[in-house]
Amino acid sequence: MPYPFHWVPAAGQRHATLDTRPGGGYPTGISVETLCGVQICADNSECGWLWPTCPECAPETRRLAEEYAAAPKPMFG
Repeated sequence: MPYPFHWVPAAGQRHATLDTRPGGGYPTGISVETLCGVQICADNSECGWLWPTCPECAPETRRLAEEYAAAPKPMFG
């Protein structure tokens, strides 16, 4: 099972979101709510993936990843 958050380039940074990700990623222009609490429009361009990580989203993704790693996992399927 993957982490509950997804990365999305928007507004000059790579943000994280808990919004459901469409197949193929967030299309350019779709509005997402970020972990830093901002509602922004995705920019799914090649350049967008090179932008720096949002310094406010990053700590929350670490917290969520640690929480996920500590959670019990099913032994089967």
